[in-house]
Amino acid sequence: MKKKIKAMLLIIMCLCIAFGSVSSAETPYKTYTVDGYGYVLETQSAYDPLSAITKVGETSFVTPMDMSIGNDGYLYIADSGAHVVMVSTIEGDEVRMIGEGTLQTPMGVFVSEDNKVYVADRDAKKVFVFDTQGSLLNEYGKPESPIYGNSMDFKPVKVVANATGTMYIICEGNMNGIVQLSPVDGGSFLGYFGTNYTSLSPFQMLQRLILTDAQRAQMLSNIPSTPTNLHIDEQGLIYTVTQGDTEMSLKKLNIAGSNMLDSDPYYADLPAAVTTGKYRNMLVADSDGYIYEYNEEGELLFMFGGRDDGRQRIGLCNKVEAIAVDDNDRIYLLDSDKRQIHIFEPTEFTNLLHEALYLFSKGRYTESKEPLEKVLQMNSMFDYANQAMGHAYLQEENYTEALKYFKLAKSSDGYSDAFWEVRNIWIRKYLFTAVVLIVIIAVAISFYKKRKRKKHGIVRKVPLLQQLGYALFFMRHPIDGCYGVKREGRSGIACANILLAAYILIAVIEKYFSGFLVKTVREGRYDIISDVGTVLVIFIGLTLCNYLVVTINEGEAFFKDLYCAYAYCLTPFIVIKPFVIILSNVLTYNEVFLITFANIIVIVWMAVLVLISLKEINNFTVKETAKALGLTAFTVLILSLLICIIYVLFSQVIDFVVTVVREVVYRIGS
Repeated sequence: MKKKIKAMLLIIMCLCIAFGSVSSAETPYKTYTVDGYGYVLETQSAYDPLSAITKVGETSFVTPMDMSIGNDGYLYIADSGAHVVMVSTIEGDEVRMIGEGTLQTPMGVFVSEDNKVYVADRDAKKVFVFDTQGSLLNEYGKPESPIYGNSMDFKPVKVVANATGTMYIICEGNMNGIVQLSPVDGGSFLGYFGTNYTSLSPFQMLQRLILTDAQRAQMLSNIPSTPTNLHIDEQGLIYTVTQGDTEMSLKKLNIAGSNMLDSDPYYADLPAAVTTGKYRNMLVADSDGYIYEYNEEGELLFMFGGRDDGRQRIGLCNKVEAIAVDDNDRIYLLDSDKRQIHIFEPTEFTNLLHEALYLFSKGRYTESKEPLEKVLQMNSMFDYANQAMGHAYLQEENYTEALKYFKLAKSSDGYSDAFWEVRNIWIRKYLFTAVVLIVIIAVAISFYKKRKRKKHGIVRKVPLLQQLGYALFFMRHPIDGCYGVKREGRSGIACANILLAAYILIAVIEKYFSGFLVKTVREGRYDIISDVGTVLVIFIGLTLCNYLVVTINEGEAFFKDLYCAYAYCLTPFIVIKPFVIILSNVLTYNEVFLITFANIIVIVWMAVLVLISLKEINNFTVKETAKALGLTAFTVLILSLLICIIYVLFSQVIDFVVTVVREVVYRIGS
């Protein structure tokens, strides 16, 4: 019995170890995406490591530097150390060797649609063209055109070619751009393509203005970075990646050499290679082994992979040189340091997303909804799928559903387009009702004006209502209003508190209930206590600091006068902002400038009221007012530093007390 139990335990342990090792080996990295707010978050695994190729047949890699996939499905690997281009199946079986005895240091390889193999040989200073069987068809050396530059060397390291045979070559040490070479007349130089540009900071501009020629000559040269790698798609668009270009490391160049992508904060830091898939998606490989996948607009879909931690796991690299994608969406990543080609296969989640991308790019919007719904069932917070679903409904003219999905995706542009249509439908449906309502409001205003005198008599009997009504007079006539606050007792603490409370209420409503296009906080995030506390601390703190300053500078105001006057200065915000909040919920992007304009008016109006109040309440001159403002700002700064110091010291005291208590509890327990 004991032997049977031991045997069963041994079997269970072996199974646990086996299953545990398989689980950890499946995906040794995490996959990330970006939500509509621009935050990076973890998502389902997009690609799983499948296998690795370490040698072609019985030949191991020496220094593999580039890789391309031909129409025959074979891998073409430029090995500069072996001086050949190795042709391999995806299983690693040798097909043939190309360029034996011809190539010196092949650094780049490209297989064109017409089955020609272009090889960039740095040390031979030539681009060789072979057929897929290995026969040499042509070779191209340094262009003889004076435009190329007589002193400029020709050391090709990467090459691609379009349907006409025109070659785009990256040359080592050539900062003028990509060399464009025609196959006509043995290689005609067409010019430089996709040149990177540099920019000067204001400090560098100032240096160049004040320094002498000798001093400028000793400065570091501000020269553009040379593209690191490139790729060409079926449409003839050129994709480049450039290390050292922090703003536009990835570019998508049209036939004129203009970049079609906007700057993205999620481009790779050290991009080594770029390729495209059959869904117009772009994939960029970082030197450290990270893979970035973008849609055709340059929006990040996935980021995964990483640097090897020494355990030699498939999917983690040391130094990436090339990336390629086959017809089955498998990704091939060439690691020159580990001398391996890592193969990744897409997960079900990615296959569904790619299917939706393909259908949408072909204009089959209704069909794209089915795979998108499955994607959202797996991850309802995958914002790109929500955005694509919104576009699908928009094309179907189902604007209400489009509005829903664009809001889930936090897509302001899509939401604005859908809301424009929803609003037009509403206007056509309720235009007559709206006109009738406007007429009723006009009649009500007229009736109100007729009874205004009677109501005014009632207001006079209630001092608090009279003080609140005085706020409207104050915002229109601040000089007379300040005289009323200081000399006539037209204000009170209760009135000021009500105005401050109204300001806080409207500010909170604006923050959390403004229209989607202008809201600055995330949906479902509320921090009302902090918002209220912040306004109170700032308002009371500024008033107190200002009172201390004007008291020292022989100002005539009492604290109550300043407090009430500054509360009256909030009136433009209280009066105008409710209309701004309402407008923000009915305007589209084309009309958001009205919100911006209204906000500027409110801020300027309040600032003018504060300046006039400070001057009139204290009976200051303009110079004394400016001095009081400067001293108030300095006082606020000193007070803020003092509060920070007290907070840090208090935190240290709390930590010390907690540590002592824990030590006492530990010693008592032991």
